[in-house]
This record gives sequence, C-alpha cells and structure tokens, in this order.
Amino acid sequence: MEQIQWEIKKFNQLTAAGLYELLRLRVDVFVVEQNCPYPELDGKDTHARTFHVAARMADRKLAAYLRVLAPGISYPGVSFGRVVTARAFRGRGLSHGLIEKAVELSRVNWPRVPIQIGAQEYLRAFYLSHGFEAVSEIYDEDGIPHIDMIRKQP
Repeated sequence: MEQIQWEIKKFNQLTAAGLYELLRLRVDVFVVEQNCPYPELDGKDTHARTFHVAARMADRKLAAYLRVLAPGISYPGVSFGRVVTARAFRGRGLSHGLIEKAVELSRVNWPRVPIQIGAQEYLRAFYLSHGFEAVSEIYDEDGIPHIDMIRKQP
C-alpha cells in the first residue's frame, strides 16, 4: 500500500501554491472532465470554520481532496463537498479515506450535529456505505443529477 499523507488546514494555513493546486484539481475534474460550468469560487473556501482535507502521496502529489463546512454555511448541519480524486489516483480507496476524515472532523468539531450533503446521484451507494441516508428526490444541479443525504452523528 502506498503511503498517504493527510493534511487538514484552514484557508489561512494554505500556501498560495497549495491553494492553486487544490483549485486546479477541482476545476480539472468538475468543470473540465465532467463538463460542468458552475461557480467554483463560491466564498466557502475562505470561511474561518472551513477545513480543507488533502491526501498526498509520498512524493507530495495531491491525490484527493474535500472541504468540510461548518453548520450554517451550506446546510443547517455540517457539510462537506468538492470530493475529488485525481484521475491518476482513482481506484485506490482514497475517497473512502476522505469521507472517514470528514466524518471524524465533523464529530470532533460539531458533536451530534448531523452531516448533510448534496451528492451526485450516481454515488448514492458509496455514501450509503458510509452511513448516509437519502432524504430527497433526485434533483438537477448544474446539469448533474444530485440527491440530498444525511448522516446522523452519535
């Protein structure tokens, strides 16, 4: 198994190069690969209570990323999003690790507050495997079918 280095940072802890790298990954996958023009820079990255979670390989290459949003930023509860794995690193289970990190960060920082996400519908089974439940009908967001899901915190 390859060595993964996890980084958890607030916006003011990111370097300019690190921020550029994670924004580039997000745009490469969500805007270019998924052909989905949407407002990538939504102001939520800079919020003082947002966490940026990155998985880096031993050579420091950014392999996967997500952001965890405090209650009230996107939903009444905790949320996370921009879950992304670089094409070269897919199929290695990094997304499972990202979700585990997001759930742990949520539990530690906002105990007993549910986690609510707007998931791409084709990932429903993936999120169900992490304890999420579907709580909405499928809806269109930027041309991609989504579904709202919640995970209750113990």
